[in-house]
Amino acid sequence: MASTNRILIADDNQPNRELLEAYLTEVDCDVEHAVDGQDTLAKVQSFRPNLILLDVMMPKLSGFEVCQKLKADPATRKIMVLMVTALNEAGDIERAVQAGTNDFVSKPVNKLELLSRVKTMFRVMDLEDENERLRRYIEEMEKGRPR
Repeated sequence: MASTNRILIADDNQPNRELLEAYLTEVDCDVEHAVDGQDTLAKVQSFRPNLILLDVMMPKLSGFEVCQKLKADPATRKIMVLMVTALNEAGDIERAVQAGTNDFVSKPVNKLELLSRVKTMFRVMDLEDENERLRRYIEEMEKGRPR
């Protein structure tokens, strides 16, 4: 049975992609790779991830640009984005937040930190899904109630 959690690893560096995927073996998820910004946007359409590990410095479109596009589109805005970056200047962090990232982790990536953030993001997604189900249930109950 396929996992409901789908992670897209977007990084132009193959060893980085392989390392992140190796770290994720402890998480119940399906994993796909993207090699640049444009490939990331294409894979979002075909793979439908609910979490993207997004490198900032990539060819064709930067991680900032990819994140902005995803968060601007109603069809993809709920995808969680965890930016993975060697950048650690305050301006870079601010730019990532402005682009809409949900969180970020610095390179070199610490396995425990990555797993903790990924698991937390999955819990947040589960809670948001449950909240939406409850909201719809309450709306349906209110529709059936006489006024």
